[in-house]
Amino acid sequence: MLELSSEDTLRLNVLVNNVEAIRIEERTMTVFGLSARGEAKVILNPTGRPEQYLKAVREFLSTFALGSPGGYPVHLNRWTRMGQARDTNLDKLLMLGEPEAVMAVVSAPGLTETLAQRAWWVDPSSENARRMLTRECVATSTLGQTLAAHLVEHLPFETEPRMIIDSVRLSLQPDLISDEARQRLWEKGASQAGYRVGFLEADPGNLPQSASPHPDYEQLRAALAELKTSQNPFATVLDKTLSANGQAFLDVTSQILQRASSQEVVVALLNLQSRYFSEVRWMNEPCQDTAHAIAEAAVVCSRAPEARALLDITPALLPKLVSLVALGCMDEAIVTPVFARSTASGSLMRRKIEPVIKPVLERISILQQPLEG
Repeated sequence: MLELSSEDTLRLNVLVNNVEAIRIEERTMTVFGLSARGEAKVILNPTGRPEQYLKAVREFLSTFALGSPGGYPVHLNRWTRMGQARDTNLDKLLMLGEPEAVMAVVSAPGLTETLAQRAWWVDPSSENARRMLTRECVATSTLGQTLAAHLVEHLPFETEPRMIIDSVRLSLQPDLISDEARQRLWEKGASQAGYRVGFLEADPGNLPQSASPHPDYEQLRAALAELKTSQNPFATVLDKTLSANGQAFLDVTSQILQRASSQEVVVALLNLQSRYFSEVRWMNEPCQDTAHAIAEAAVVCSRAPEARALLDITPALLPKLVSLVALGCMDEAIVTPVFARSTASGSLMRRKIEPVIKPVLERISILQQPLEG
């Protein structure tokens, strides 16, 4: 087994006893350490093949941090990306210089702003930035702005729609990016739907898209407000949908559904649309039949006392109430049978899902149309 040179052993011993985090740069064979005083480094002098020597370095670090030279491979099996790392070991994991150990730290429930700062120094990757920005202690800190700036800067290099959506959503948290940067992200969404889905996930009630309230909103507003005071979910969701912000949400959702080019975008959009109307969703199990969803929604609206209270105001509201309930049930399940058999994207994907997306678009359109009669 390859051993470290006596010089490297001495210098690494000094380093690890005076720093709080370790980063290894394999290309230059350098070990960096972070302390309150700044950075320190040890330039390695390999006594054998570089990859074998680096393995010996990592075993040295594992022995120091975890008490066993075999601690690295043993603990690697436990460093999941599901937030299961033991909170008591987080500072020790940052002494290993291992990306997977850093991932365990940024995913752990016990992550603190201090640990997040160290983890970012060790491995400033977009994935780590996204995971840390899901934590309030990080998103509200000065590091949060740094992480958001990184995500925005690297968005042009992201290729996975889900990563684009998450990067935009997380960057749009309060006080992380400037209004100008926010507007640029919105404009980018004109050509990349994932950006706009990120806006919808972040804050569907506050979109940069300008829209007018529904034509009949003002005449219904007082009656809706009164019913909302009695916790009427139909009145709450209808009021939200007929407002200017709600009509903007419908506009953007419709636009994306008509031009989405990836399955991930369609799935994310249908799920967030379902959440938007979730207060009046009538079923918990997945529904893959849009016609069934609409038919059952009509039954719900004819029987539910809260819906009847709105129909007493004007029966012309029935198509809109049915649309609210049906859209609440139309999540990713409606496209699952298609996507389970096809990996198509672009125009081919849109043609394949047209039969199930058309009813969604029709229900959105009903919520935008003036009342009849």
